[in-house]
Amino acid sequence: MNNKIQAGIIGGAGYTGGETLRLLLNHPDVELAFVHSRSKAGQPVHSVHTDTIGETELLFTSDVTDAVDVVFLCVGHGEAKELMQQTNLAPRVKIIDLSQDHRLAVNAEMVNRKFVYGLPETNRELIKNADSIANPGCFATAIQLATIPLAAAGLINELHVTGITGSSGAGQKLQQSSHFTWRANNIEAYKSLSHQHLEEIHETLRALQPNAPQVNFMPWRGDFTRGIYVSAYTKTDKGIDELTQLYKDYYSTHPFVVVSEKMINLKQVVNTNKCLLHLEKAEGNVIIHAAIDNLLKGASGQAVQNMNLMFGLDEATGLKLKATTF
Repeated sequence: MNNKIQAGIIGGAGYTGGETLRLLLNHPDVELAFVHSRSKAGQPVHSVHTDTIGETELLFTSDVTDAVDVVFLCVGHGEAKELMQQTNLAPRVKIIDLSQDHRLAVNAEMVNRKFVYGLPETNRELIKNADSIANPGCFATAIQLATIPLAAAGLINELHVTGITGSSGAGQKLQQSSHFTWRANNIEAYKSLSHQHLEEIHETLRALQPNAPQVNFMPWRGDFTRGIYVSAYTKTDKGIDELTQLYKDYYSTHPFVVVSEKMINLKQVVNTNKCLLHLEKAEGNVIIHAAIDNLLKGASGQAVQNMNLMFGLDEATGLKLKATTF
């Protein structure tokens, strides 16, 4: 008898669809039932995700079946809500939406479903009992993991954040800023103080600290493929030892968040589901540096972590991944 979780992916041809696919193919408790793509229907999955050759003979399909236990929505923002209405998946099928369509409280409730915000480091118990998860955004994940221990202790004053992301954060659709000739040896600020992930960050921080201020966030496009590095700072009279211990205590039961005594770098987390944090104190500010892989802890890895929690598995199952440090 096959007791494995039967999973399907909708929107399997893009970056997050591909990363979800790779994780599920190697997950000991999952059997991948279908990979949906309207543009690639009928083609072998490994014709798009070429590194999976020899690992799967699945074909992309244009059909969606609810004869599965869980469906990952890896479609573009705005498409997930539309697909939910079109496919009418049975209430017993769990859904993990990697788009931003259901992250905010105002968009969380649908007929027969309520989406839980899927940040395990704040909502683990709610996730365990949920039938639908809104997976956090990539920048949102990094910024929240950098700041939620402060919010939980009521310590956030004026908050400033800078962050840089790789080209995969922009998705697979071709645009000028994703060309190699544009990205190589180049950086650029974008969406200054107006990034789309700010609203979900504010909801999380204000649930922990009701008077938490507006986050002043400056995002940057970087000349690398994957990863996010953010630095957040706020005024505090607490000492660095006390603050570091605050973070270590908060994350002591969360397997993927590690507080480092030494300065961190991006290569330590690329191709892993980890978030590394490092704290320092300067000019009366606590500065928190955070690094994640935007496609894993910032997207597909966190989605699988949420699936594990929803099905009563150890949340690290299938996510013991190796960093590519050189």
